Amino acid sequence: MRCRSRAARLLANALDAAAGPDWNADTGFAVRLQDVPLTNRRPDVIVYRAETIDLTPTRREHVLLVVEVMSPGSETTDRIVKVDQYAKAGIPFYWRIEQAATGVPIVYTYVLGPATKAYRDGDMFTGTVKATAPFSNTVGLGVL
Repeated sequence: MRCRSRAARLLANALDAAAGPDWNADTGFAVRLQDVPLTNRRPDVIVYRAETIDLTPTRREHVLLVVEVMSPGSETTDRIVKVDQYAKAGIPFYWRIEQAATGVPIVYTYVLGPATKAYRDGDMFTGTVKATAPFSNTVGLGVL
């Protein structure tokens, strides 16, 4: 994608508008996945409980969704390492955004299986995200 931070901000704005008053969507801060060994990750977009806006660090139990916008060189980390860490931390939803060879962004969504602590495939979107979970939202990928 032309500008990873711009894509993340635009997506965060759309998710924030769709999330309602109980959830915030933001960019640019770390999530504490575990205390020992200390593991923090900085997803491109985080949807978290609005009431925890002033708590630092943001803890995994306050996070509903994390989004990673892939860039060249982050494929292994975003597809394997981070997805495993987010699942083990119990974060209910994970989205990964990739740019297809055609230049159209593709969003892959994943839903945590509570019993397995592993993500199962959700929907895949090209063109426009029309998600029903974690809440209904429509985001035109053309703006990303």
